[in-house]
Amino acid sequence: MTRRMLTALVALFGLFVALYLALYKAGVIGTLACGAGSCETVQQSRWATFLGLPVAAWGVGYYALVFALAVAGVQDRWAESRGLSLGLLVLTGWGVLFSAWLTYLELFVINAICRWCVVSAVIALVLFVLAIWDFKAGGRVEVIGDTTPPNT
Repeated sequence: MTRRMLTALVALFGLFVALYLALYKAGVIGTLACGAGSCETVQQSRWATFLGLPVAAWGVGYYALVFALAVAGVQDRWAESRGLSLGLLVLTGWGVLFSAWLTYLELFVINAICRWCVVSAVIALVLFVLAIWDFKAGGRVEVIGDTTPPNT
């Protein structure tokens, strides 16, 4: 498995989380499975909408874009693309910053924590770490766990 395959897999998981929250916000799902958290409080707050769209919908778009870039990055044409690595790095960096802002709002403004939002923030952070790893590798395709030295 390559770094970009792993990135695509993590982004797909994030896409499912964001889609679940977006379906709730759209009224398709009646209640959120949240356990002891305050997911519905967060989702019903005025901060759950950004530029006229639910934050969860932005999350769906974000994770879909990261997924698409990661999948494109495993294709032969883009496998060693430095530009694609930079694009993933910038996009996931933005995702971490936006997630940090939303987490700040949960903790200090809304005074409620949504467990699904925390999961999404952790996924965004993992994607950023993977993007840093990919960028540092210079876009070279390396198989995770492969012990053979790269061609020089």
